[in-house]
Amino acid sequence: MNKNKLSDYLDHIQQAATEAGDFIKGMSKDDFLSDRRTQNAVVMSLIVMGEASAKVMDIYAGFAVNHAVVPWRKMRGMRNRITHGYFEVDFEMVWDTVTTALPALLEQLSCVREDADDESHNDDGNGINGINGINGIKS
Repeated sequence: MNKNKLSDYLDHIQQAATEAGDFIKGMSKDDFLSDRRTQNAVVMSLIVMGEASAKVMDIYAGFAVNHAVVPWRKMRGMRNRITHGYFEVDFEMVWDTVTTALPALLEQLSCVREDADDESHNDDGNGINGINGINGIKS
């Protein structure tokens, strides 16, 4: 098992955010809204970001709390909305997220990335104080 899973999760978020931006590069909003292939690719990137974000929040809760500037809950929430309501995905919102929120997210990740190595060695991988979840309840 990799000792630095936190860095891996941050890498997954960063890679998926970068790819989502790359998928729409050179496209107009109207082009995106009419291109199902690109929509599906971008949505998959957002799902990956949400999954990795959920892992950071669950396993490295202290890191997530200490780096609250990163929208961990929003990424997880978007993943949940996409996954559980796929046929109702608001692709205009997806476009807005990729064009406005992801560039800011990439900057935030570069700022917190340096702390990941130190934090992951101090965390036992089970959340704050060895508890996975919050309020002493194991999830």
